[in-house]
Amino acid sequence: SRSTKLVHGGVRYLQQGNIKLVMDALRERGIMKKNAPHLVKNQSFIVPNYKWWEGPYYGLGLKVYDWMSGSLGLGTSEWLSTEEVLERAPTLDPEGLRGGVVYHDGQFDDSRLALNLAQTAIEHGALAINYFGVNAFIKAGDTIAGVMAEDMLNNKTYEIKAKVVVNATGVFSDAIQQMDEPGKESTITPSQGIHIVLDIIVGTTDTLVDDILTEPLAREEEINFLVQHAARYLTKDPSVKDIRSIYSGLRPLVKNSAKKTAEISRDHSIIVSDSGLVSIVGGKWTTYRKMAEDTVNTAAVQARLPYKDCVTTDLRIHGGEETEQPTGSNYYYGSDISRIETMMTEDASYRSPIHERLPYRKGEIIWAVRNELCMTVEDALSRRTRALLLDAVAAVEASVQVAEWMATELNKDQEWIIAQVKAFNDIARSYLPK
Repeated sequence: SRSTKLVHGGVRYLQQGNIKLVMDALRERGIMKKNAPHLVKNQSFIVPNYKWWEGPYYGLGLKVYDWMSGSLGLGTSEWLSTEEVLERAPTLDPEGLRGGVVYHDGQFDDSRLALNLAQTAIEHGALAINYFGVNAFIKAGDTIAGVMAEDMLNNKTYEIKAKVVVNATGVFSDAIQQMDEPGKESTITPSQGIHIVLDIIVGTTDTLVDDILTEPLAREEEINFLVQHAARYLTKDPSVKDIRSIYSGLRPLVKNSAKKTAEISRDHSIIVSDSGLVSIVGGKWTTYRKMAEDTVNTAAVQARLPYKDCVTTDLRIHGGEETEQPTGSNYYYGSDISRIETMMTEDASYRSPIHERLPYRKGEIIWAVRNELCMTVEDALSRRTRALLLDAVAAVEASVQVAEWMATELNKDQEWIIAQVKAFNDIARSYLPK
């Protein structure tokens, strides 16, 4: 849930000559826009030109990007005059500006797409469980036949049998593979990307890291890099004091011989172990559907299941079923919005904001608990809403009230409220500038 929130073909990968990745990603971007219209939006980007060669260089390159998008394009790139650039982006530094190029990619809400995908799977017969961790594999001889899984909320362990087990755990993939094969060589290179939130999101970095943490921490040099880089283009130089939130994520890049993480391909790779574990590594959010298709096809062969054509190219995601999508501030609920508005009429307090600086209401927290598998305050303020990413201080200030609302819904006691607020505050510290 800590990505750049972009659905994109990858202009940078075009520059690197990775044509196949760009073509695949642009196709998948179009499919995402079609199947999850409530979450994927057209986002225009301006490339300001301060050198004489940047106009033709970026302009022609982005025309190629348009052409590769074909019928699934989100808009046509255009050359802009200096006046047009400043009209659209008035905070840009005008000194030496020679115009610019505008092009189009997609923006989305990553955590809500993950949630809606789980809801879609449930609607098609899957059983989705959150807050479960795998402790060990069950093996029949040398073949994996299931997992030992722990309910992390109730500390109970369950034996789950399966014809095939898929390891789709991102940066934690190596740990799972080594659970199957102790001493197995790593297959991924973890790269950290951080973002700072001002009035806009500024990012990202691409930093090689050795430690794979559940809560990765932004480094001071990364924060300074983004602040200083933003200052190069803005009329008012931002400072650390202007930062509302800092969030850090880890990319599970497929390991190769490249010396810089920026040079490592964002392609995905599927690995099948001798015991039958199917691991999907690498990739990026934009190509998630193709990654899933390739993984399920491989898993089906491993489980000796009959072949079936993939149907997800035309499968609407939960919330995206309606032809006309809502356009208000809570558009991201899609076709669920009418049910939420109906629920809001049950109690006038449901319309009260959770904090004066946050665009969320009490009713959205109640909805998340009742309908979106929301189990913790962190779920509510970081993944069902994006409060922690928008304004970390405001999210902390709202956490006590949110915990009390959730406790009523979940039938929890005061001890649970205190523990939840403490746990959330501990996590929120890494989102606050030092």
